[in-house]
Amino acid sequence: MIGSLSTSTKTGPMFSALFLFVLLVLVGCAQEQEEPTTWKLSGPTMGTFYHITVVDVPAGLDQAELKSAVDAELAAVNQEMSTYIPDSELMRVNAGPVAEPVKLSQNLALVMRDSLEIYRNSGGAFDVTVGPLVNLWGFGPSPEPEVVPSDEQIDAAREKIGSDALLLDGQVLTRSRPVQIDLSAIAKGHGVDRVADLLVQKGIGNFLVEVGGELRTAGVNPAGATWRIGIERPAAGQVVQKPIKVSGKGIATSGDYRNYYERDGKRYAHTLDPRTGRPVEHQLASVTVIAESCALADGYATALNVMGAEAALKLAEELQLAVFLLVKTESGFEERSSSAFKPYLESQGR
Repeated sequence: MIGSLSTSTKTGPMFSALFLFVLLVLVGCAQEQEEPTTWKLSGPTMGTFYHITVVDVPAGLDQAELKSAVDAELAAVNQEMSTYIPDSELMRVNAGPVAEPVKLSQNLALVMRDSLEIYRNSGGAFDVTVGPLVNLWGFGPSPEPEVVPSDEQIDAAREKIGSDALLLDGQVLTRSRPVQIDLSAIAKGHGVDRVADLLVQKGIGNFLVEVGGELRTAGVNPAGATWRIGIERPAAGQVVQKPIKVSGKGIATSGDYRNYYERDGKRYAHTLDPRTGRPVEHQLASVTVIAESCALADGYATALNVMGAEAALKLAEELQLAVFLLVKTESGFEERSSSAFKPYLESQGR
């Protein structure tokens, strides 16, 4: 997760955004057909940018007013969940007394509920309190360490984390220990959902919302076909590894190949495992998840990226998650996917 919801120019806890991008050239429809009215909106948010395509615009909508509403919604997400706004709702929670119950807003409670669900389902691979480890390893606002952290430093940081210290009862949250919450690995996906819900409220049925690589689609694209999204090939720029067709779902990708450093000839990836306190060492390069909400896709992509290919696929099958993996091999990348992802791959035929 990037920007004001995470850690400056570096990625947030356990996460690095790979890019999913729209493949208009692969639509496979007659381009000579008259296309419906289409708007494209964009702007800065969360240290990155949002891009929205609205197709077949309902009568009576004003483009400037719609963009203003989108900007206001994303600003509200930041005010609720940013760790860079001192008086955000989340920062007030973090600064409050330990063991004192606090009632959260409906939106913050929803994101906390999803976060704790992913924490439990992943056996702790996803943890919104992992900040002390991120900072220790130099993947937060602190500079990269000249020396790899010692076992003692790692153990000390691990004592400061753990989502087991968070109890959510409806909208009431209690921290049993002084852990600090950072939602940067899920809040961007939630922001996508908020904008998508806003568009639906405005009577818009065909759209694509993207914030920093996280997506949610609905209806059809300007050519009248299902939205077609490209999963990026690792380390190759915007080159498509796999095109997929998705409408009515959230999509997120997480990977570790872009953010790392080397010490004494060893590479330390930014993806940290909260269960060990150390960077992961498996060969999983990227994880793409399709889910009902972009927040869940965002969070699970992070969790599965921490877990590694075998454990990730096992959990995906147990939870019936639509998951696509790229695993590093000596000759390149091996594609693996869960059963629930197969329909999105099989739909590529024209």
